[in-house]
Amino acid sequence: MILSIVIPVHNEEENILSVIAQIEETIGFDHELVVVNDHSTDKSAELLKDACAQYKNIKVVSNSQEQGFANALKTGFNNISTDIVVPVMGDLCDDLSTIKEMAAKIALGFDVVCGCRYIKGGARIGGSPLKGLLSRWGGRSLSRLLGVPTQDIANAFKMYRKQVLEAIKIESKGFEVSMELPLKAYFLGFKITEVPTVWRERVRGKSSFNIFKLLPSYIKLYIWAIFKRLT
Repeated sequence: MILSIVIPVHNEEENILSVIAQIEETIGFDHELVVVNDHSTDKSAELLKDACAQYKNIKVVSNSQEQGFANALKTGFNNISTDIVVPVMGDLCDDLSTIKEMAAKIALGFDVVCGCRYIKGGARIGGSPLKGLLSRWGGRSLSRLLGVPTQDIANAFKMYRKQVLEAIKIESKGFEVSMELPLKAYFLGFKITEVPTVWRERVRGKSSFNIFKLLPSYIKLYIWAIFKRLT
């Protein structure tokens, strides 16, 4: 299997080289890295040039749209050259060993494989208790109410077949895109499953995730999914 890994980067000078090095050490099959510079104002762009000189499978692109996680992801998705893609955060929070398990599920015929922190073998270590409570409740309630086959709908760490992304018009502006994609894939009839993963709060740099700013967007998607099921 040849895999594309998309890494959105916004001011991650303290983390990005470590993320790239860990990916190169961990991934045991052919892959490309598509790193999206999302309007960084620190030294991220300069460090990415150094990474390109060291690793030949890296492609660095810039988000030419408005700054934001969703636009950065769309830019990355539009620049992949394989049929399988997984976003990896630029802050070392994702457990890269999970990618092998995700790829195994794709090989079995699934279209979307969700990394889940809230099933046996998964964990959420650190971070805001409020964020954890909301993401756990939202994922489990959608799973129970609508039958969505993951209990961690909001986690960005998911593997997709390219055909899934081509079938979906992304309307999100921020981190809620990680909820929009699997929900729309579910209602389009794509096969979805989950594998356990461990998420760790960043130890360096500052996150741009603001739960209070983003909560209305998550609630809107939650309500959309319920009405979609009812109608």
